[in-house]
Amino acid sequence: MISNQILQSTLEGMKAITRVDLCITDTEGSLLAGTFPEAETQEAAAYTFANSPADAQVLGNYQFFKIFDDNQLEYILVACGASEDVYMVGKLAAFQVENLLTAYKERFDRDNFIKNLLLDNLLLIDIYNRAKKLQIEEQARRVCFVIETEAGKEMSALETVRNIYANRGHDFVTAVDGRTIILVREVREGESFEELDHAAREVIEGLRAAEILDVNIAYGTIVKDIKDVSRSYKEAMMAREVGKIFYPDQTIVAYNKLGIGRLIYQLPSSLCKMFISEIFEGKTPEQFDEETLQTINKFFENSLNVSETSRQLYIHRNTLVYRLDKLQKTTGLDLRVFEDAITFKIALMVVKYMSSKEEVFDGRKF
Repeated sequence: MISNQILQSTLEGMKAITRVDLCITDTEGSLLAGTFPEAETQEAAAYTFANSPADAQVLGNYQFFKIFDDNQLEYILVACGASEDVYMVGKLAAFQVENLLTAYKERFDRDNFIKNLLLDNLLLIDIYNRAKKLQIEEQARRVCFVIETEAGKEMSALETVRNIYANRGHDFVTAVDGRTIILVREVREGESFEELDHAAREVIEGLRAAEILDVNIAYGTIVKDIKDVSRSYKEAMMAREVGKIFYPDQTIVAYNKLGIGRLIYQLPSSLCKMFISEIFEGKTPEQFDEETLQTINKFFENSLNVSETSRQLYIHRNTLVYRLDKLQKTTGLDLRVFEDAITFKIALMVVKYMSSKEEVFDGRKF
C-alpha cells in the first residue's frame, strides 16, 4: 500500500503542472490525500461511485475515476472540474497512481523474497523460480552487510540506506528486526574487501549525516549464486556478534578478518570452561593485579618484544623480565616463548567470550 504522504506528493505535483485540483479516497470514501479544502465534501459521492459499475463518472463539477490494482479497486480519484481537459488530467493522474501501485508492489515482492531468502524460508527450486519472475539475476557476486543502528531511528536509517543505494538497481535493502538493516550488495568483478570496507564507511557517513550516530556494520564473504546469499548473511550476523565480544572498538567488522575469535565463538561452553581451568588452574585473568594485566596487554601489542614493551611501560628491561617470570610461575606459561604466548592469548580470548555469555564458572561469573 502506498503511504498517504506519497499520494499527497503525487497529487500536489500533478496540480503544479496542470492547475487542476485532485483528491483520492479509499473504497469506503475516506479521504487519503487532496489539494483543495473542500475535498472532504466528496467522501459520500466517492463511496457511492465506488459501488457503481462505471469506471469514470461526472457528478456536478467533479469527475470521478476508479484506480485498480490487478483488477481490484484500490482508490477513487476525484478531479475538480467538468471539462474535457479536466477529464484528461484525471485519467493521467489515475494512470500515474496505478503505476505507483505496480512499482510499490514489485518492491514489496522483492523485499519479501530477499527476507525469505536470508532466513532460509525458501526451497531451492522456489529461489530460482521467484528470482526469475522478479527479474533478479541468479549468478552474480553479492555480499551481505548487517547494519545495526541506535534504537528509535530504524525507519529513518532504513530510508537513508535505501537513498544511498537508490541508483544501484541490483542491490537490496531490507530490515529483519527492530534495529538491524540488511544490505545485499552486488560486488563488481575484481572488487576487493578493502573496497567493501570503503562502502561500509560510506554508509556510516551517510547515516551520521542524517544524525544517526551510533552505527556498526558487519559483512560476510562474497557469494556467486543467489542461493548462497543466506550464507553471507549468517556470516555477517556472526561477524556482528564476534565483533561485539573481541573487537568492541571497531565499527566495521568483516567475517574473513575475525581470526581466532571466530573459532572460539563456535566452541561449546563446556570445552571453554575446561580449557580455562587447565590454563589458569582455578584463577581468572580478573584476579591478576592491574600491573600484571597492563604488562601482558602491552607485551602482546608489541609482538612479544621485551625492549619495546619495557620502553613503552617506562620500566627497566629487568623489571619486565621479573614480571614475566612471576607470571610464568603462576600459570606455567612463558610469554617470551611463542607457543606459550599463543596459548595464553587464546585463553584470554576464551575468558572474554565466556564473560560475554555471562556464564558461571567455579562460583565466579564470566
